[in-house]
Amino acid sequence: MTLTIKHAVEALVFASPKPITLEEIAKAVRGAAVESEDPALQPLIEVKEADVAAALEELKAEYAQQERAFQMTEQVNGWAMTTVKEAGDFVRQLYPEAKPTRLSGPALETLAIIAYRQPVTRADIEVVRGVAVDGVMQVLLDRSLVKITGRAEVPGRPLLYATTEYFLQHFGLKTVDELPNADELRRVPLPKAEIPAEEKPAGTAPAEHSPAEAAQPEAPHEESAAESPEATAESVNEDAVPVELQAESAEVEPGDAPPTLEI
Repeated sequence: MTLTIKHAVEALVFASPKPITLEEIAKAVRGAAVESEDPALQPLIEVKEADVAAALEELKAEYAQQERAFQMTEQVNGWAMTTVKEAGDFVRQLYPEAKPTRLSGPALETLAIIAYRQPVTRADIEVVRGVAVDGVMQVLLDRSLVKITGRAEVPGRPLLYATTEYFLQHFGLKTVDELPNADELRRVPLPKAEIPAEEKPAGTAPAEHSPAEAAQPEAPHEESAAESPEATAESVNEDAVPVELQAESAEVEPGDAPPTLEI
């Protein structure tokens, strides 16, 4: 059997325990050719990454044409040999203890917003979904599907969230541009959280009164009201009414309550 670059590439991808990059494949092929005494392998000393990429695409087309149960796939961190989706039921029989973990509906919705709008703040996510996402965000962080990428340049400096490399690997994507309808959905305008106004610094001098306000006459002194006991009693009763109304209006509105968490 005369080994070619295609054989070498196929063997390396098959034997690698993790996805392998073009650079790693080319380096391994050149190293084997240098150490080998077989003259047939000497041409492989000059193998480049472009040659490796061409061999991989050729293998990928051959597997698809032959309808093999495995395929050559390019992932975010390299090339790997994987089984086709249709053969998944058979492969799962080898690992009965490995139960697939599924995300809840709210978690998938939150993950989709982050994937299409990253980097995005938690407040913007909550405005789109209409509920708090604290618990859901913690689940996505714990499963390494989402990461913190920095802080937004707005008052309060909220954290920014984006998807991880594991997210791409888990869903079989090379980049987020391969998401369904990525360009179209990114153009859809979404509601944004209101940016809080910056607080005034402590010690700010009080505003000066305008000339019109300065011209207002001063309120009568307390002694003038004491001349009429009836007027004093009426003024006290009138002052008590607004206080009672204010106490009744101090109830918390339903909209002021913190949104419930969805896990």
